[in-house]
Amino acid sequence: MGAGREVETEAEADAGENGVERGGAEKGGAEAADLRLVPLALGAWAAAAVGLGVAGWWTVAGVGVCLAGAAALLVPGVARRVAGRREAAPGDAGAGDAGSVRAGARGRTAGWRLRATAWAGVLLCAAAGAASAGLHAADLRRGPVPVLAREYGRAWVEVTVTADPRLTRPRVRGSGMAPVSVVVGAEVTRVERPGGPAHRTRAPVLLIVPSEEGREAWLRLLPSTRLRIAARFAPPMDPGDPFAAVLKARAGPPVVVAPPSALQRTAGSLRAGLREATGGLAPDARALLPGLVVGDTSRIGTDLREAFEATDLTHLLAVSGSNLSIVLLLLVGRPGRARQVERGGLAPRIGLSLRGTAVAGAGLTLAFVVVCRPDPSVLRAAACGLVALLAIATGRRRSLVPALAGAVLLLVLYDPWLARSYGFLLSVLATGALLVVAPGWSDALRRRGVPGRLAEALAAALAAQAVSAPVVAVFAARMSLVAIPANLFAELAVAPATVLGFAALAVAPLWPGGAAGLAWVAGWPAGWIAGVARTGAALPGAEVAWPGGWWGGGALALVTVVVVVVVRRLRRRAWPLAGAAVLLVLAVARPAPVVRWFTGWPPPGWVFAMCQVGQGDATVLAAGGDAGVVVDAGPDPAAVDRCLRELGIERVPLLVLTHFHADHVAGLPGVLRGRAVGAIQVTGLDEPQGQAEFVRRVAKAAGVPVVRAVAGERRRIGPLEWTVLWPPGGAGEGTGPGASGGPGGGANDASVTLLVRARGGVSVLLPGDLEPPAQRALWRAHPELGAVDVLKVAHHGSAHQDPGLAAVVRPRLALVSAGRDNPYGHPAPRTLAVLRAGGARVLSTDRDGAIAVVGAGGELAAVARGR
Repeated sequence: MGAGREVETEAEADAGENGVERGGAEKGGAEAADLRLVPLALGAWAAAAVGLGVAGWWTVAGVGVCLAGAAALLVPGVARRVAGRREAAPGDAGAGDAGSVRAGARGRTAGWRLRATAWAGVLLCAAAGAASAGLHAADLRRGPVPVLAREYGRAWVEVTVTADPRLTRPRVRGSGMAPVSVVVGAEVTRVERPGGPAHRTRAPVLLIVPSEEGREAWLRLLPSTRLRIAARFAPPMDPGDPFAAVLKARAGPPVVVAPPSALQRTAGSLRAGLREATGGLAPDARALLPGLVVGDTSRIGTDLREAFEATDLTHLLAVSGSNLSIVLLLLVGRPGRARQVERGGLAPRIGLSLRGTAVAGAGLTLAFVVVCRPDPSVLRAAACGLVALLAIATGRRRSLVPALAGAVLLLVLYDPWLARSYGFLLSVLATGALLVVAPGWSDALRRRGVPGRLAEALAAALAAQAVSAPVVAVFAARMSLVAIPANLFAELAVAPATVLGFAALAVAPLWPGGAAGLAWVAGWPAGWIAGVARTGAALPGAEVAWPGGWWGGGALALVTVVVVVVVRRLRRRAWPLAGAAVLLVLAVARPAPVVRWFTGWPPPGWVFAMCQVGQGDATVLAAGGDAGVVVDAGPDPAAVDRCLRELGIERVPLLVLTHFHADHVAGLPGVLRGRAVGAIQVTGLDEPQGQAEFVRRVAKAAGVPVVRAVAGERRRIGPLEWTVLWPPGGAGEGTGPGASGGPGGGANDASVTLLVRARGGVSVLLPGDLEPPAQRALWRAHPELGAVDVLKVAHHGSAHQDPGLAAVVRPRLALVSAGRDNPYGHPAPRTLAVLRAGGARVLSTDRDGAIAVVGAGGELAAVARGR
């Protein structure tokens, strides 16, 4: 009782000092938000964003204009105040009516002075934001580093690591995989050109280590470590990048000049302890738990990351204010009571006063910053977490919005590059929505009978999604339809996983076995979150394409506003809202009959389909029911998985990979995802070797056998019957001229080529990526090869084609798989002209989208989804 009374007395004192009646929120409804600091923060934010993108003199001019405008607004007010004091001197007192006139004049000018002062404050903050941006941008333009970048020069440099090293995401580039490199944020402090003097400087750079040699040593580097490296300089890809140059280091481990600071070593050891404690967990939990706790995503694979992106759960993979807020809940209880005097949590139970709770929370925040590294993203998260602490210290919700605005203002001035960060924008918008929008929506849901905690969680998810979805659309050109339920289900496990994960991190240095036990318990909720992400992403309509850029984001924001207005007006009519909910469920689940009725895709009775997978190949032959023989997997697992789901393919008796180029095999995990695959058939040439090993590694993990194709081999599955025409050579020949495919050699000429007879007698020729010499050798080696109904044009319709093959097979339909706006000019106009001159109807995925062949004989037709 004593502790509770002390807290109550402090809150009453706070309310009295600030002129707020205790219980006003209950009497008069929700407190009005204090928005006075918001224009100041927005002014600094906008000025910093502009200042980073213009030349230095323009920034100086902008600062000068803002200062002059502020002075023009403030000086008259100061003069009036001085004059007012003189008029109020005792010896100058006039008659009563004169005093009334002066009082009225003062009242009329009071509003003007307040507005002038407010605008002056905005201009001063804008000047500060522009000045900070100009100073930071100057680091990118001065000194020897930008000069070396423009010259693509080489030099010995000393750099200080400023961010955690990370690996680039694997991606397909042409027919190969771009090498996975280590990327490190750093600051150059010393430059020494061969045969020249050394220069001291300070310039932020992006350090890339493309070689596998010494990769583990690079990944173990901690921020504040000083290195000496030999590097080649290059300018940034985008002029708006926050670094002066891109440095490509030589192969080999890094040469350390000075070790990291004690603070960074402490943080690194704690994080390493958490990684070790989670080493024995299931794969998803092992990858996810360090990310939930301290933002360590080094173990998260591409497929899991894509699932989190599809469900808009990526905020759980980054250090954010929510990480800290969950820990603070141990002190203050659930969010709905964090602003009340009668708090939950540990604080009142151990006798902490209201302000004592804030001090304890500040200590937790400091520990959070130490563990998660004091770089800008962590400081941003800590600042957002401190917003709740200020509300606890004052006992009022009204202080939350100005606290957020003040945090934004300070962070933008400290690191103006945040003004151009989508992550920062998303954090601020989501936090603001939780403070301003969610409480009202939560109250509305309660009035309609929704239980309190469910109403709070649902309102928070709806508000955060409403404000963040347009921003996601700007840079991702997509919209998630499962984000709200995914966040609601994931939220059930976030708190226990985070709290137990932090406990494991704290215990690891003292008791590794205990930390492993805590991590094992935390692995259950972490696995639940990963399961929610994977389940949501697997739904056919989990995400939909949406126009990108600011126009697309603005359009989605307008749609969101319209939806909110319509829902408010129809809130007393259950049937329209229930109908909208049913339509949303149908859009997400996409039952095949419903989708076919609305879109016409896939067309009934299709026998062959060419997926739209970008610059690559993935085709499907209908094998009856939900089965299909897949030929090639394309460059993107998500794209081929989506295509197979739309076609209703759940069983793949055989997957043929014509050759090992990445644009044909990198999508293999997407074919295997949730499907029964009987076997994978490959060519006899293991080239490129790395991608051949990738195929075998993925197949082994899935328990799918890999077999080699043999020329002359015949197979039959359901209505399908086919012959392997190419490459020549035995099944055991993995290298050599026979396996390479004859005249030209190389992976393209080793393509497995199939002549297929599908349902209804439709003949299909699939020549992979055969080059002209191999195409010529193919039709010469097979004189029985004649006219076919469908030709999959080799090598994405490139100009390298043998006209003789087109003349021999005389296809009725010629289908090309190519990516939109690809840099290779595929399909080539000359190739299309030759095919059309031979009487073929030509379609390509870059223009027509996915393509399906239906019918047979005289009713043979191609149906393009894009049309």
